[in-house]
Formats: sequence, structure tokens, C-alpha cells
Amino acid sequence: MAEITFDSFRGGDAGSNIEHMAESFVLSRIEQAVGLVTLNRPDVLNALSLETMRQLVDVLEGLDADPYVRCIVLSGNERAFAAGADINDMADASVVTMYERNQFARWERIKRIRTPIVAAVSGYCLGGGCELAMHCDMIIAAENARFGQPEINIGVIPGAGGTQRLTRAVGKFRAMELILTGRLMTAREAFEMGLVTRVVPNELYFDEAVKLAREIALKAPIATRLAKEAVLKSQELSLSEGLEHERKLFYMLFATDDQKEGMRAFQEKRPAKYEGK
Repeated sequence: MAEITFDSFRGGDAGSNIEHMAESFVLSRIEQAVGLVTLNRPDVLNALSLETMRQLVDVLEGLDADPYVRCIVLSGNERAFAAGADINDMADASVVTMYERNQFARWERIKRIRTPIVAAVSGYCLGGGCELAMHCDMIIAAENARFGQPEINIGVIPGAGGTQRLTRAVGKFRAMELILTGRLMTAREAFEMGLVTRVVPNELYFDEAVKLAREIALKAPIATRLAKEAVLKSQELSLSEGLEHERKLFYMLFATDDQKEGMRAFQEKRPAKYEGK
């Protein structure tokens, strides 16, 4: 995969380059209504330092605010999506330092991204990297991908949602074994457990993630955002509360031009042209 720089594409045409800071740990561009975001610390297997997370949140929020962007692909490289947090940021930290740093506030901001996010995972996806993938909405995994929450091996536990999201994805008993032993899962095992959307050959993982994102980008963007919201709420609400929330979002879509266009296009047997209104 060619290096990604921070370009802006409109309808597939390259826009002007935007100069990044000296160390760009997160690179991005927009192409055909899809935001392509790449973690860029290959020398340390894309370890998620505080600065990397700061840049990542800024990029994701920028794409989320862009009305042209209808889906996002988040990737690392062939060796690693992200091999975990940067231990150098934490090894000598005190309780007060960690509390005052409030580093998990940035993870909450990722949770609030409304645009659907597809994680394209190859190689190591461990610790904070696995938690980052689970913050995404779909995971396309290369056959060589390895998932896990090995924090127990360095005397801590997952802190960015691993104990909660992994349990919801694979169930209590599997999550307990994975988190308490720190062992790694293959891509196939992760798929069979329900953690991964799809497993593909190593050379296709990024292309397949982009293909999925482009398929989503063709749908009505307000509807896709509200559908994402409804699915995420199902993880937090009771069934009756979730159904009530779903109905409200369903009714809201009848105030959009895209709902009228979608149903009219269906009646007229033609492709719909959605404008996000």
C-alpha cells in the first residue's frame, strides 16, 4: 500500500496538499467519499502514544465533520494495526499522573464519531490496538492478523474498554480466558468468536475494507449514522429501551430529503442519489 498523505479528494480528483506537523503519526486522505486514515509509527508497530492518540482523534473528528465523508477506513500496516499502548508513556507514571492525564477522554471522543468506521487489520492488533479496533464498527482482518489483550503480562488490565467490549463481542467465558492469560487469537478464531466481520487473504485486507466502506458510502448518510447509533445503543440499553430509541430514529428519517429520494427511486426502479439532507 502506497504511503498516504493528508490530501483531500473530491469526486476522485486530488485537492491541495495540507502540510502536516513534523512528526505525522497519523496520515489521511479522502477518496470517493471515504476517509482513509493510517497509523504511521512503523518502527514501533504503531504503538499508541499519547501524541498518536491526540493526532488520531483530531483527524477522525475532522473527517466526521466533513459532509463529503460518508465512511472511514482506519488501518496500520502489514506488520501491525497497532501493537498496543506506548509503554514509555506509562512505565514510571503515578496514580496522580494517570488521573490528571485523563488519557481515556480521547477514547470517549472516538466513541462519539458518528461516521461508520471500518478497521483494516493486518498483523498485530493487541492491547490498545485491539481496543481501538473494537471502537470501530466493522473489522476486516487479514489472515495473518493476531488479536489479544495481553496487558496482564505487564501487571495491568485493559483500560480503554477491553474488558467491556471484548466481553460483549465474544461472551464472558471466552473474554475471561483471553484477558486473564493474555494469549493471542488468530484472525480465524476471532471471526468464529464474533469479534471480526470478515477474514480475507493478507494481500486483500486493505482493499476489502475500502470496498466495504465505499458500499456504505453509497447509502443515505444520515440513515447510516442513525443506524450506527441504534446498533451501539443496543449494547447499553434494555431491549424495550433500545426498541423505543430505534423507533424515534426511524421516525426522524422521514424528515429527510434522502428518505423521499430513496423511496421514490425504489418506486421508479432507479439508483437513488443521496445528498445527506
